[in-house]
Amino acid sequence: MNYFFNGVSLFGGLAMFLYGMRLMSSSLKEGQSGTLKVVLEKVTNNPLKAIFLGILVTAIIQSSTATIVITSGLVAAGVLSLHQSMGIIIGANVGTTVTGQIIRLLDIDGGASSVLRFLQPSTLAPFALVAGIILIMFLKFQKSDNIGSILMGFGILFTGLMNMTNSVSSLKGTGIIDAIFTGLGNNPILAYLAGASVAFVLQSSSATIGLLQALAISFKDEMGVGGIPFNVIYIILVGIYLGDCVTTAIVCSIGAKPEAKRVGIVNILFNLSKTVLVLVVVTIVHQFGLIDSLWDRTLTSGGIANTNTVFNLGCAILLFPLVGIYEKIARKIVKDEETVKEKYSDVKTALSPVFFATPALAFRSVYNALLTMFDASRENFRKAMGLVINGFDKAIFDEVEEEEDRIDQLADNVDNYLLQLSSHISDENHIRIMDEYYKLVTEFERLGDHAANIAEAVRDLDKQGIAFSNMARKEMAVAKELLEKILDYTRFAFLKRNADAAQHIEPLEEVVDDIVNAMHDNHIVRLREGKCTIPAGVTFLDLLNNIERISDTCSNVGVATITRIHPEMENQAHKYISSLHQGIDANFNLQYNTAHTKYFALLDEAVAEQS
Repeated sequence: MNYFFNGVSLFGGLAMFLYGMRLMSSSLKEGQSGTLKVVLEKVTNNPLKAIFLGILVTAIIQSSTATIVITSGLVAAGVLSLHQSMGIIIGANVGTTVTGQIIRLLDIDGGASSVLRFLQPSTLAPFALVAGIILIMFLKFQKSDNIGSILMGFGILFTGLMNMTNSVSSLKGTGIIDAIFTGLGNNPILAYLAGASVAFVLQSSSATIGLLQALAISFKDEMGVGGIPFNVIYIILVGIYLGDCVTTAIVCSIGAKPEAKRVGIVNILFNLSKTVLVLVVVTIVHQFGLIDSLWDRTLTSGGIANTNTVFNLGCAILLFPLVGIYEKIARKIVKDEETVKEKYSDVKTALSPVFFATPALAFRSVYNALLTMFDASRENFRKAMGLVINGFDKAIFDEVEEEEDRIDQLADNVDNYLLQLSSHISDENHIRIMDEYYKLVTEFERLGDHAANIAEAVRDLDKQGIAFSNMARKEMAVAKELLEKILDYTRFAFLKRNADAAQHIEPLEEVVDDIVNAMHDNHIVRLREGKCTIPAGVTFLDLLNNIERISDTCSNVGVATITRIHPEMENQAHKYISSLHQGIDANFNLQYNTAHTKYFALLDEAVAEQS
C-alpha cells in the first residue's frame, strides 16, 4: 500500500513540477514578449548570430519547444526565412539546457554556510512562493502580477521536484529502481525508447530531464555518493532529444504552411543527427577505453545537467556546417503548395495562434494587418474619388469592389484573432493595446466602407446617364486634397504612434466640416440656378456625407493614438475634443486657421473658374 501512496505522491510532484514550469515559462514569455519580438526580428542571414539568439530566447522563456514554434510562426508570416530559422533551431536546443542547470540547485549541500543554505530549494522555494504571492495580492505596480507569477512558478517547480525526490527516496532500499536502471543499462534500445516515450508524453525535454535529475538526487546516500550510471544516462538523453522534437514538429505542422512545417522537419533532422552523433562518438571512445572511468560512474543532478549541456553544445558545433543540407532535405520532404497566392495571404497567415504565448508578436501581426487594411482603404478612397472627379470607369469600380471584399475579410480575421488572443493576456499594457486595436479594426473597415459607398454612388449615377457638373468636380478635388492630408497624418500617427501627427488631425477635421458646409451651400445655389439636376444633387449630398464621415474616422484614430500614449486620458476623449473646439488651444487654433485659409482659397478659386 505504501508503494501506491508513494506513487501518488510522485505523480503529484510531477504535476506540480510541470505546472510550475509552465507557469514560469508563460509568465516569462508574457513579460518578455516585447524583448522576444525585438530579438527575433534582429535575425539576419548570419547563422552564428541566429544561434546565439536562439540560445538567448530559449534561456529567457525556458522552452525550446516554444522558441521553435514561435520561429515556425515567424517563418509562416514571412518575417523570417527558413534559412534564417536554422540557427535559431540549433540555438534553442542548446538554450534548453539552462533549465537543467537551474534544477541542479537541488544538489546543493547547504552545510553550515548561510549563503549555500539559502540557495537550497528547501529554502529558496518557500521564499519564491511568499515573494510571488505578495507581489500578486498586495503590491500593485507595472508587471507586479507577471513577476509574481514567475516567482510562483519557480517555487512550485522546486516544490514539485522535492516532492518527487522524497517519494522516490522511500524506494531506495527496495532495489526496485536499481533493478529498473540496471535493466535499462543492459538494454540500450529499451533505455532509448523510455527516454523518447516520456519526453513525448510530457511534451518537454526539460521536464523529462528534470525528472531524471530528481531520481538521481533520490539515490544519493548520506555521503553524497550515488545516482544513475552514465551508461544509462547517455542513452536516455538521446531518446529524450527525439521524443521532444517529434512533439515540436507536430505542433509546428498543425494548420501550417509548407515553410512553417519545414521548421519542424529541420528540428527533427537536427535531433536525429544529434542522436546518431552522440551514440557513435560515445561508442567509439568507449571502445578505445577513453571513458572507462566514466562509464559506470553514477551521475547526480549536476552531472546529468552537465552531460546534457556538453552533448547539446558539442553537437551544435559539429552539426552546424550541415544546416544547408537540412534545409534541402526539408524542402524535398515538404513540397510547396501549388495554389494561386491570395492577396494579403501572408498578412492573414501571420495572425497565427502560435504567437498567443508571446503577445508582443501577436500584436505585431495585428499591427501589420491593420496597417494593410488602412492602406487598402486609403487606396480605395483615392480610386473612388477619381471616379467622382474624372468620371465613371467600370474597371476601376470593379477593383474597388474586390478590394472592399478583401478589406472586410481581413477585418473579420483580425477581429477573430483579437478575440482568441484576449484570453491569453493579462499585462496592463497589453490590455491597452488590445483596446486600441479593437477600436481601430472597426475604424479602418469603416474607412473602406465609405470609399466603397462613394464608388457605388457614382456607379448608380452613371447608370442613369447623369454626370456631375464641372464645378462639383472641382469642389470634390479640393475635398479630396484635404482628406489626403488628413489621411497622411492618420497613417503616420498609427505607424509611429506619433502624438504630434495625431494632434494635426483634429484641426483639419474641423476644416473638412466647414468645407462640406460650404460645398452644400454652393450646391443649393447650383440647384436654384438649374446648373445641377435633382438626381445628381442627391448623390452629391451623399458624397459629402461620406467625406465628412471619413474625416470623423480619422479623428477617432487620432484620439485612439493619443489615449494609447497618454492612458490617463482614456475616459476623457470627449472632453479633450470639446476643449479643442472651444478655441482655448493656441496650437489647434493656429493649425485650423492656416488650413482653413489654404483650402477655402482653393475652393473659392474652383468656384471662380466656373463663374
